[in-house]
Amino acid sequence: MPSYVILEKCDGCKGQDKTACQYICPNDLMVLNKETMKAYNRAPEMCWECYNCVKICPQQAIDVRGYADFVPLGASVVPLRSSDSIMWTVKFRNGEIKRFKFPIRTTPEGSAVPDGGWETGSDDLKSPVLFTEPGSLWLKEVPTLKK
Repeated sequence: MPSYVILEKCDGCKGQDKTACQYICPNDLMVLNKETMKAYNRAPEMCWECYNCVKICPQQAIDVRGYADFVPLGASVVPLRSSDSIMWTVKFRNGEIKRFKFPIRTTPEGSAVPDGGWETGSDDLKSPVLFTEPGSLWLKEVPTLKK
């Protein structure tokens, strides 16, 4: 289910050129309506439901209608972001509330290594091995089926 903006809460990130949700959306779906100064999802059918816009919104003005396996039977999920963690609040239809706190970064910003420090496997696009295999599997070679 795609993300949507709760217009009553959205302040367009106080009239900046680019909103926080525009900055973070990996699919460039979130845009700012210059007339109303409110953000919106311009192509909901393309939304990945990654929750990036939901987590970064300083006004908690973006929500996602969750899938039943993640948000059972009409529950709501609200993330509250701090500088080092996200507190997820899940409110079930029966009123029960559960909270989960997770760190948002385990490495300093800009220090993540793209290959995770693993030696890359093959540059051959037709190779059956994945990017960091066989090293990331702790094997000398990837097992294959004998023909």
